[in-house]
Amino acid sequence: MAKERVFSLDAVRTDGWFERIGEGIGSFQALCDIVGEAFFAFSMITGARITALTVDRRNPDNTLVDFVAGAPGDDEVEGAEPQRLTLVDFRQRLVAALLTDDASLPAPAKETDVEGLQQHIGVRYLLLAPLYGYSLRKLAVKGATSELLLLRDGEEERYELNELRIRIRAHVREELDRASAGNRSAIDLTKVGEAELAAESGDHTRVLQLLAQWPAPLAIFLRTPEGQLLAPEARSLIAKGLGLLGSACVELGEAQQGEEVLRLGIQYAQDGPVASDLFRRLGHALLVTERYGEAIGPLRRAISLGASPKVVWPLLAKAFVKRERYLAALTCVREARSAGVEEPELVPEMQRIEESLGSSLTTWRGLVLTAKA
Repeated sequence: MAKERVFSLDAVRTDGWFERIGEGIGSFQALCDIVGEAFFAFSMITGARITALTVDRRNPDNTLVDFVAGAPGDDEVEGAEPQRLTLVDFRQRLVAALLTDDASLPAPAKETDVEGLQQHIGVRYLLLAPLYGYSLRKLAVKGATSELLLLRDGEEERYELNELRIRIRAHVREELDRASAGNRSAIDLTKVGEAELAAESGDHTRVLQLLAQWPAPLAIFLRTPEGQLLAPEARSLIAKGLGLLGSACVELGEAQQGEEVLRLGIQYAQDGPVASDLFRRLGHALLVTERYGEAIGPLRRAISLGASPKVVWPLLAKAFVKRERYLAALTCVREARSAGVEEPELVPEMQRIEESLGSSLTTWRGLVLTAKA
């Protein structure tokens, strides 16, 4: 019976490679926004070096990508003639290159044979794995079977080598499917009404399905002359949709992404009729992530722009209590009562206020009663 050999993968693990490269590229975020973060990573893996982009603001599908193709590290790439494809065709080409058969070479005889480990697992898979949360830890080889031990979302998982390759190729195909579906109708303002109904019924996943493709093209469009001159009605509708999407992300546990979407929505809303709702949603998102001090500014802005006092004053009271600013919290509670908020909703905050202010609050209440008399 063949003896099992176990290889540590510390020497070949590539966790965080894409982010580290991004730190040294000034235009990194812009390229991710236009090409797509995953596809920009794919271009690096396949050796397609982007040299220029001609962006079509009205139809991102028609954006032109100039690139030089070649294997990573190939000296001939520098002198190669640039090629040009539309963004759609460029993405398809990258995915096709990553889905081609890539035979696995036998496992190396020694753990110190780093190149042998890379070739056995496959260089492209070592680079693709961390993009989808796979952190490779060990390789166990027994006879003709190779099994990988990895971490994903902090949990240990085991996959036979070919099984993991199949899973990663499926992730790559899904990236193209998502991009293709989004590009067919990235910004359809008629979806806002349907998303609003879904949000009211608590179907946050449906909101994501309807609007998840909005942020990237809208972030680009906002920086164009057309985006700056957008009619107020269209701005408000876009902002409303982004507000629904941002809150849905927060409800589904993607608070950071939700915050980014809400801040983009605020840029579209400006001081228009939906701005107060966007600031209220942002303040709520910051409360959910326990960033109570940061939540105060957006919530106060929401009040100043005319947001519903019954909704915002209790949120603001909670933020001030969490920051131990009890006098400010007391003012918010009084405003909430005046706006018609039911007393049970304010009980947790009032208990904290009374515990903290103690006799000072009792004295103040006596003075108020005396003044009224």
